[in-house]
Order: sequence, then structure tokens, then C-alpha cells
Amino acid sequence: METKELSTIEEIRIYSDPYRMKILSHFQRMDHPVTIKEIADEMGEVPAKVYYHAKKLESIGLLKLISTKEINGINAKYYESFKGAVQIKRDDAADEAAKKIFISETQKLLSDLYEDNKKKFLNAQSQDKPYGNLNNSEVYLTEDEAKEFFEWINRFVDEHHKRKHAAQIKYDIFTTIAKTVD
Repeated sequence: METKELSTIEEIRIYSDPYRMKILSHFQRMDHPVTIKEIADEMGEVPAKVYYHAKKLESIGLLKLISTKEINGINAKYYESFKGAVQIKRDDAADEAAKKIFISETQKLLSDLYEDNKKKFLNAQSQDKPYGNLNNSEVYLTEDEAKEFFEWINRFVDEHHKRKHAAQIKYDIFTTIAKTVD
């Protein structure tokens, strides 16, 4: 599975914007390239607004222009989302001020992701047949084992991100893995 590394403050700001994450989520649910207008229609938004934010996502490689087609004299552009894992990696050569901004932007991103997933989890508990599973564990791995574990999760998600038959139910997965200091 391919990994997209975000290492600048600007890339993280682009990625961490909640509205852009919503746009990216809509693109990820599609099983074929789509136009920004199609996404805007699905979201109930004005295409110009979605286009502005989609271009930002394209600038960091999270959306990719796949093809263009002329329809009634208008060039329709078809995009698809990046299918791999997104890794946030700070530039160790950055000065202290840049490191603080990097940490702040990463904290904002994690907070937004956590809050969104917390709402989904709590909503699942209010259903007729509630189901949710939490795991908060420490494990000891080599760097290669940690990478292999995360790649396994991403392959599993990639394999199951589309419904293949009617008996399948949608589940949300929120996963982090981070090296800690003993």
C-alpha cells in the first residue's frame, strides 16, 4: 500500500481542515473517478466552494486528476482520492517555532478526527443493536513490525472499503499507532 507523507505545516493545514476531510471522504466512497460537481451535488454544496478546497487537496497529492472529457463544450475533469495511508512526519531540521506550529496543527487534526469518531461510536451505541469495540493497548514491536502492522491494517481497510454483498454492515475504524517513550 502506498503511503503519502505530509511533512510541512502547509500540507498538514490543508489536510487537517474538517471541510476538506469531508470532501476527501466523499471522494473515497466513490468506486470510480468523479467530477467535483458530482461531489458538490452529493454534499449539497456550491461547486465553486468544493472546487477551491479540492484544488488544495490536489496540491498535496490527496486528490488526483484522472481524466477529462468534453461534455456539451465543457471540459469535465474526473478526480479520485489517494488510496493509501497518510503519514505525518515532522522535519527534524525545523526550528523550534516551526516544530511548535507543527505539533499544534497535528494536535488540531487528531482532535478533529477523534471528535468525529467519538460521535460515530456514541451514535452506534444508541442504535437498536449497538456494537462498538475499543482497544487501548501497549505493544512492543520493532520498527519493522510496527510498519508491517500498520500496512496490514491499511490492506484490510482497502480490501473491505466497498460493500460486496447485502449482508455486510458499515463499520468505522479509527486507528493510531505511535512510538512512546518508557
